[in-house]
Amino acid sequence: MEKDKNIVTGSEALMRSLEQEGVETIFGYPGGAIMPVFDALYDHRDRLNHILVRHEQGAAHAAQGFARVSGKVGVCLVTSGPGATNTITGIADAMIDSTPIVVIAGQVGAGFLGTDAFQEVDLVGITQPITKWSYQIRRAEDVAWAVSRAFYIARSGRPGPVVLDFTKNAQVDQTEYEPVTVDFIRSYDPDPEIDRKAIGEAVALINESKKPFVLVGQGVELGNAQEELKTFIEKADLPCGCTLLGLSALPSNHPLNKGMLGMHGNLGPNVKTNECDVLIAVGMRFDDRVTGKLDTYAKQAKVIHLDVDPSEIGKNVPVDVPVLGNCKKTLALLTELIQKNKHTEWIDSFRSYEETEYEQVIRKEVFPTEGPLNMGEVVHAVSEATHHEAVLVTDVGQNQMMACRYFKFSHERSIITSGGMGTMGFGLPAAVGATFGRPDRTVCVFMGDGGLQMTMQELGTVMEQHAPIKIILLNNNYLGNVRQWQAMFFNRRYSFTPMMNPDYMQIASAYGIPSRRVMERSDLQDAIQEMLNTDGPFLLEACVIEEGNVLPMTPPGYSVNQMLLEC
Repeated sequence: MEKDKNIVTGSEALMRSLEQEGVETIFGYPGGAIMPVFDALYDHRDRLNHILVRHEQGAAHAAQGFARVSGKVGVCLVTSGPGATNTITGIADAMIDSTPIVVIAGQVGAGFLGTDAFQEVDLVGITQPITKWSYQIRRAEDVAWAVSRAFYIARSGRPGPVVLDFTKNAQVDQTEYEPVTVDFIRSYDPDPEIDRKAIGEAVALINESKKPFVLVGQGVELGNAQEELKTFIEKADLPCGCTLLGLSALPSNHPLNKGMLGMHGNLGPNVKTNECDVLIAVGMRFDDRVTGKLDTYAKQAKVIHLDVDPSEIGKNVPVDVPVLGNCKKTLALLTELIQKNKHTEWIDSFRSYEETEYEQVIRKEVFPTEGPLNMGEVVHAVSEATHHEAVLVTDVGQNQMMACRYFKFSHERSIITSGGMGTMGFGLPAAVGATFGRPDRTVCVFMGDGGLQMTMQELGTVMEQHAPIKIILLNNNYLGNVRQWQAMFFNRRYSFTPMMNPDYMQIASAYGIPSRRVMERSDLQDAIQEMLNTDGPFLLEACVIEEGNVLPMTPPGYSVNQMLLEC
């Protein structure tokens, strides 16, 4: 009697369900409780490309990098117990930065749940507060439904992480496989109906405004509303500032793009936030690093907030006109109704702040004539050499702030950084994911000596995959960001921030990765070209000034317009 090809194990059902969702790349690490799934994956290797990372945290961050640069859902596959808990940092990071990933973890058999069996952990209980949905699959017949629902939740509305906890019995038991498509969940409204009255109120404020200012967040990228944003701001001549995660939503050289918002952002956008009469926030959450002291933030302005997540509207900053909905739709509706306008005098008023910041900060940081290499000049040189067309990945710390200040963008979905969590160690594995998400683009990752050592084992993944990552290590022999705060606020008491570093050239060599160390300014351009001309990965170690500071800076507890230009 011929075997029914639709009667399969739960593990095989998972493979077919992933293919049904269009998955082509998985980042993972095998182990006992997920072994049946990896066995099923063996027969799908021609359709599902599994990237073996060196640590499960790396799998989660790689899935994030893949998702952020591609616009698809990132997937990682791990075992139970420590394998699952090692992904927690990446899951939390994805939640706060609205990154769509699905983490599939093995679990002990349903009959052993609650017995403290080997490598059992309550993954659902742990991850419920940091996911959009966390679910335990206990029956093989539930696999197709759970996978479809997971991907629908992860990618829809405000994106985010989903966890599927896959028990061993559900992996090995058999079921009849039928594809399932979940596109509706009662009580879950990822695409809320747009209030036309709110649109009208927002239009009236924008039309009457003399000093409008737009805050551009990552929601523009997540909603694929980059063109809608440009059309909107160009029609009414609206100057913009971008959040850290929204930097590539608008080309850096767009005349209405006035730079980066926030603690280490540009002077003009921060000062003008407290001078504008109408503040239009698009797909951003008024993070404390953007607002500074809330008591004094934009008190003079009428606030319009466009967001798909109702929980963000009014959470931190009182809103005069809430515009709930996908910004791709709401921006188009606003553009249709707003008047064509010019705000020449208002826009020109940014210029004096740009000139002040250039003379007091940028010129010294990017174009020094003597002394050690600066972080900013290295970032600027790499950006120039890639014609501002590369994908920027950063780790966290001074390297992150310098990279985001001085790297420029020509294309959308070009910045991958850990914003809300500030996860050191994020950069290298996220860059691995980015190379698989957009293999057609150059991926440059900037990191410090502290962050690199947190996930340095992923150089093994880079080696095995020959992932063409251009790694720029800004080595200052300090945990630089903490050291800067110690210098500014703790009387230069450098408590455990100096770093004793290994020889990174030898480490790169051990992984078969070409490398070069630069200490002199005269060698920088040649080293960058060698890096970019090298096929595959390359590590460029730039030995930068040890006690360099990221400026300007809004100190904690200060108003957003009280930026320090020196320290």
